[in-house]
Amino acid sequence: MSRILVWIVLGLALLWAAGNANIGLDKLPGAGPRLAEFLGRMMPPDLSVWPEVLTGLAETLRIAILGTLFAIVLSAGLAVLASETLVPATIWRPVRALLAAIRSIPLILVAMLMVGAVGLGPLPGILAITFHATGMLAKFYAEAIDNVGTAPLAALESAGASRAQLLRWAIWPQMAPVVLRDTVFRFELNLRESLILGIVGAGGIGLHVQTYVRSFQYDKAATVTLAIISLVLLFEGFNTVLQKRFS
Repeated sequence: MSRILVWIVLGLALLWAAGNANIGLDKLPGAGPRLAEFLGRMMPPDLSVWPEVLTGLAETLRIAILGTLFAIVLSAGLAVLASETLVPATIWRPVRALLAAIRSIPLILVAMLMVGAVGLGPLPGILAITFHATGMLAKFYAEAIDNVGTAPLAALESAGASRAQLLRWAIWPQMAPVVLRDTVFRFELNLRESLILGIVGAGGIGLHVQTYVRSFQYDKAATVTLAIISLVLLFEGFNTVLQKRFS
């Protein structure tokens, strides 16, 4: 009965979304020529700006790496406090509510707040990525802790192991592959999100995108696009190798 109810709710939601979205499908026929004209202005890419684009790309990569690193450190502590296995409900419930609240705040809004707090540059981007990624990683890490097998835990508890020993010898060996997968996934997401933070002044290559598009220098914007695609494909290949190595 519950499955039928779920499918009914999903069906009603789809009908509601399709019936009240005012999508404006009548605009599609004229979109093709306008898109072709816009792409035509981007060709050929202006490679003379490649050095400054690489500088912006390197700054974006630094923002993603440092933001992810700081998020990992914060998430490790918060995950313990958010774990049903390690702490009582009076602790993990409020912590999980806090993590949900962090995830609910749009990254671009966090970046704007950080720019207002510390000024322009890569620092607000790093802080924004750290804040936003912590809400997700801490939740993932806590779930990894709660999903480990209970047999090793019971064996160590019967031997009088402390909570720290339980985490090190019974929980961590089981959750390590999941933590690696989730961390790599979040880094990839951080990298993609860092690409647009420059639009609000939080450093990175997004500033170049904003500058070139607003000044109608679409050939230079095309160069930025090629650089972004290259970086994403490079990390995609690295991610594939990493997954095969630890799978």
